Amino acid sequence: MLRMLVVAMLFPAAGAVVFGASSDTSFSKNPFPRVQIIPQPDDQASFQVEGVEKLRYHWPSRYIRPYWFPLIGPEGVSVTRISHPRDPNSHSHHKAVWIAHNSVNGWDFWSDRTPTRIVHDQIVRYNDGVDSASMTVRNFWLNGAGRRVLQELRTARLRPLEHGELLVDIELELSPTTGSATFGKTPFGFLGVRVAKTMGVNDGGGEIRNSEGAVGESDVLWKRARWVDYSGPITPQAENGIALMDHPSNPRHPTFFHIRSDGWMGTAFCCEAPYTLSSGETLRLRHRLYVHRGRAPLAAIEREWKRFAGE
Repeated sequence: MLRMLVVAMLFPAAGAVVFGASSDTSFSKNPFPRVQIIPQPDDQASFQVEGVEKLRYHWPSRYIRPYWFPLIGPEGVSVTRISHPRDPNSHSHHKAVWIAHNSVNGWDFWSDRTPTRIVHDQIVRYNDGVDSASMTVRNFWLNGAGRRVLQELRTARLRPLEHGELLVDIELELSPTTGSATFGKTPFGFLGVRVAKTMGVNDGGGEIRNSEGAVGESDVLWKRARWVDYSGPITPQAENGIALMDHPSNPRHPTFFHIRSDGWMGTAFCCEAPYTLSSGETLRLRHRLYVHRGRAPLAAIEREWKRFAGE
């Protein structure tokens, strides 16, 4: 009897139902998410393409503000760095890719020598996908007294391109928490990018260009443009670059850019004048980082900006 039971289990009769088995050999009806955001220990998230990290977001409470590092370019190494290569102490706030502003209701949110903070409140959502992945978080900007000045919704979206190139879209929604919020006149804020040392003009033979055809710090600094590009050597054999783009839906487009030969660039939204948000108003900003091979032709960067502008 036992032998017959074993045989029946191993070779069930035609039409019999075997519990735990399935005739469906597919794992999922949904396309496999080639681009994913993988949560990491110590309040970090890894943006990965087919299991390989391309970008990492950091928001531990011990930091003055969240930031993204590294940003891996086509050659497999980071095209960004932490701090100034020659003056790391006074530029400790240069955290690769970061959001900040030098004056909000008179408070400095830019430097590290300030009692203000931009603090993580919650993860709103993770979205993985075939072509891109995004992460949305909510932050609060706290003044020196620890009171909320702004609520910020921040979305970062990673989209891989061919040959290891990348798009990173950063979207901000800033709203006053109590009363109004005035962003003072300053060339510092909102989005900053510190490029790899070897890509800088002073330290690596890099080059600064903008959408208007200007080249070099003196002709690009504090000028309006649709985009600026920082390109230079990333290995002994290759160059990479980062183009920082301003979307035409942004107020004050085309924006001013703050860019230096020592290896950093940023948008300068309030370079010319302050900007006030009344209670209930929201400032929405969209920017794109185009991480590319070589010293990309200006026409190629302009084509990518036009795609961005049309989205």
